[in-house]
Amino acid sequence: MKAFEILEQLVAFPSVVGQANGAIVEWVRAYVARFNLEVTILQGPEGDRSNLFATIGPKNVPGYVLSGHMDVVPANEPEWSSDPFELRAQADHLYGRGTSDMKGFLAAALAALPELASRQLSQPIHFAFSYDEEAGCRGVPHLIKRLPELCAKPEGAIIGEPSNMRAIRAHKGKAAARVEIRGRSGHSSRPDQGLNAIHAMAEVLADAAAGAGRLALGPFDPAFDPPYSSLQVGTIKGGQAVNIIPDLCSAEFEARAIAGVCPSALLTPIREKAESLRSRGLQVNWELMSEYPALSLAKDAPLAQLLKDLTGQELLAAVSYGTEAGLYQEAGIDAIICGPGDISRAHRPDEFILVDELIACQSMIETLGARLSR
Repeated sequence: MKAFEILEQLVAFPSVVGQANGAIVEWVRAYVARFNLEVTILQGPEGDRSNLFATIGPKNVPGYVLSGHMDVVPANEPEWSSDPFELRAQADHLYGRGTSDMKGFLAAALAALPELASRQLSQPIHFAFSYDEEAGCRGVPHLIKRLPELCAKPEGAIIGEPSNMRAIRAHKGKAAARVEIRGRSGHSSRPDQGLNAIHAMAEVLADAAAGAGRLALGPFDPAFDPPYSSLQVGTIKGGQAVNIIPDLCSAEFEARAIAGVCPSALLTPIREKAESLRSRGLQVNWELMSEYPALSLAKDAPLAQLLKDLTGQELLAAVSYGTEAGLYQEAGIDAIICGPGDISRAHRPDEFILVDELIACQSMIETLGARLSR
């Protein structure tokens, strides 16, 4: 099957983040199994979604991981020009949810599989397809934990997030948390008899805004844009009516950290401020929703040189969005980002990828196979 034909199949699965993904996993498993390759389905703790791992070549020697996620963000925007889960071709544009982020990479890898399987590889190429990346890389840690029983420690991991087929050496880390404050309800005419949860949360929000301002003062890493760590309040919910003292308020906070800074540590002052409210009789619950580390691959790393050779392009130093790459690096595996499509097309209506981008990615993977052949 050609890459765009595989992409058509993959896009048709509405594998939205946080939902069961058995259908797309089974399709990929069956496709890979046609080439007499061993496929391992790694069920996550949620019970209804899984990672998938397959190896081409000898699994007992170090090789390379091709890493991608099978989940996509929802496609509820009314601006879509066609069904987001039905691939639409228009000239060289292929429209559909996940085409760039990142089923295009999966399709290119699977389209390269016949060529890879026909070779006698001296080093293996692994497919590592994960779930719930869009929820803060929740699926891939379970896969990485199982790698020692699946294969020899890989020499490197190529994370196929959309990068216009230009390899990227670094990205920021991220942590997200939810704070819930519970007070006491009552009639708004007697504020002395209640505990206003929104008022209490306002103090936490003010501390968060001040913290964001301080982060803009440094430390700096000029490779990133912006060149500093950041912090924001993403959502806030609370209250029932204007004449009722709100007894519940929740807010979600996000931190993005430059390399060398722990993302969750940036949220610690917010947690401390929120938990200090307990002294006033308020109930406070803190939930760390997700966290992944930054990526920082040295410019002279062998994996960096390999991707320069494979793509024929100079590497980009860094991007501000995050990927699963930092988790591979944290596990002691060099990682780099390189995939078809453009991140600016992701998470928006009429997401698309170009046919030439799919072909270029497939070619890169097949060239990697040629380099690893006996």
